[in-house]
Amino acid sequence: MMLKFSFIAGIVFIVISAIFSGAWVDGQQQRANFYSETKGHRDFRMKIASYSGYIGIVFLIIAACLYFFS
Repeated sequence: MMLKFSFIAGIVFIVISAIFSGAWVDGQQQRANFYSETKGHRDFRMKIASYSGYIGIVFLIIAACLYFFS
């Protein structure tokens, strides 16, 4: 149960990180987003992406530890 929760939470946080960082847009869309948003908004978006990515990695490490050591 805990393994499944940790794995799903890790994947969800990694997906949130990818969405906020703009990892799934093409070059033209990324360029348009860069020039249409303010520096403060971009910094806020990248902070959310970084924190959610870190949390996702921690959850995936917990899931791996639960899998290998139980």
